[in-house]
Amino acid sequence: MTNLSPKFLAFRNHLLAAVYSRSYHRAVALHRPSGPPKLSPYDVNCILRANEHTQEFFSGSVKSYDSNQLASNSPIEDSRSEGSCVHTSGLLLGIFDGHGGPACSQVISKRLMRYIAASLVPPDDLRQHILNGAQSFSFLSCHNDKLEFVSEIKELYEKSFQQFANELTNTTLAGFQMHQTLETAFVRLDQDLSREAIEMPSLRTMSVAMSGAVALVAHIDGPHLHVASVGDCSAVLGTVTDTGQWMAKKLTNEHNSDNVGEVRRLLSEHPATERDTVIRGERLLGQLAPLRAMGDFRYKWTREQLEQLVVPQFGDQVIAPYYHTPPYLSACPEITHHILTPRDKFLIIASDGLWDTMSAMQTVHLVGEHMYGKAFLQPLTLPKNDVTLGEISQMLSTRKAGLQKKPLDRNASTHLIRNALGGTEYGVEHSKLSHMLSLPQDIVRLFRDDITITVVYFDSEYLRNCPT
Repeated sequence: MTNLSPKFLAFRNHLLAAVYSRSYHRAVALHRPSGPPKLSPYDVNCILRANEHTQEFFSGSVKSYDSNQLASNSPIEDSRSEGSCVHTSGLLLGIFDGHGGPACSQVISKRLMRYIAASLVPPDDLRQHILNGAQSFSFLSCHNDKLEFVSEIKELYEKSFQQFANELTNTTLAGFQMHQTLETAFVRLDQDLSREAIEMPSLRTMSVAMSGAVALVAHIDGPHLHVASVGDCSAVLGTVTDTGQWMAKKLTNEHNSDNVGEVRRLLSEHPATERDTVIRGERLLGQLAPLRAMGDFRYKWTREQLEQLVVPQFGDQVIAPYYHTPPYLSACPEITHHILTPRDKFLIIASDGLWDTMSAMQTVHLVGEHMYGKAFLQPLTLPKNDVTLGEISQMLSTRKAGLQKKPLDRNASTHLIRNALGGTEYGVEHSKLSHMLSLPQDIVRLFRDDITITVVYFDSEYLRNCPT
């Protein structure tokens, strides 16, 4: 074992700790810390709001989105990315939950969105853009982008993108299928990550290859919503019924051992002699919780490749037990298409750090109430036309009743995180929230995971009038 082996051991310990995450979350839900809160309400607000972002739009089916994330791991292993397609009319939003370190999630959060954006451009137009010197970043106008690749790795990634883009120019517009386009972008990027590590092994390329990430990307163009998912991030649509009740529509399936169809798919891809070893202890080869992920090539490369490229740096234990017929892990996404209607009010996409603490229906109720109460955060404005004293009195009465539901946070994602960590049957409890935010770094991961959330609000009037 070389001196780099502690990295692998830390990765293994991280996976083992995750085995107990669900039971710990259930225990935390019942926990009531004693003594005075360690953080003041001001301190709590500063922590919760440090990474929040709101973006507004003035055309199309999306009015705005609220995004936020809260770290548990140090550094955080979740990533997020949002951007408007430059050469088409779509909006892309992604959540990426890393494991074994942040490298893979950070890299794919930028690169995958660019691969998809370029794939959506008609081949003839794409060819012209490439001839004019277009680079990968020019296909997507990013919002709240704070990550930049170092020059050495940026050149490598750009070369891979140009190869992919040139191949796209040889396709035909007549054969365009959105499902196939999204699938191709996911799989091709995963192949490029593998090839880059094999052909140009370095600390950077191998750190991406040996870590992994689950990914969820939503593409919204007019009334068309496509969600592509690999792993266990989730997307939930908040819809109002005819009777005015909130309904949660889940648009994704988790790719883990709880998904019977996913287990059957995986078992069918390997010999019957491996039926008892492919999934052990509810994990892939007894180690990995998601059954689909990007990166994680220690579950995809041949044994010979691992022995040549990985074992010299990380030791023999990098090869999982019963590793006979790779690949065991897929980066092929499951894709859902939904046509938006005026009753669809918002979309919630989030990493499993949120879903470990609350159900889809709970999140929809919280965002729905927040959406209604947020109107009362704005100053009261009177209509420009003449109004009577009686009408003003009615407006004031309505506002007084609404102020009781006024949320503490303007950002809906922050509102969800606050309730996820501090929520009780009687509302948010400050002492519980303070306790959850002040846990020591060496134990915090046992009580909560990284949480990353984006809430997308739809323009009902636009959806009422736009053709499908």
